[in-house]
Amino acid sequence: MEARAVAKYVRMSPIKLKPIADLVRGKDLEEALTILKFTPGKGSEIIEKVVLSAAANAENNHEMNRDSLYVAEVYANQGPTMKRWRAGARGGVSRILKRSSHVGVVLKDRNEEE
Repeated sequence: MEARAVAKYVRMSPIKLKPIADLVRGKDLEEALTILKFTPGKGSEIIEKVVLSAAANAENNHEMNRDSLYVAEVYANQGPTMKRWRAGARGGVSRILKRSSHVGVVLKDRNEEE
């Protein structure tokens, strides 16, 4: 049994989110939340919110015990990119890419795996 949560169209580049996702992958739920709480940056807040949502889904929708949950999967995939323009050198234009991400978390029960 697994519980999942997804945040789509997050206005942050996946390049900034993936290192934070790597920190918590495979960790127990409480340990992952502690790591995210003390990791600086906006990316940790976003991933923490999705982990808490997946934990709430596990408790309310699947009747899973919160103490035995661990982070089985975390991903931050590329979402759509907004393309903007800014005045550039010699009357030209410079392209600005405003990237977005889709962040997903899957929690599994450690007791069921054994």
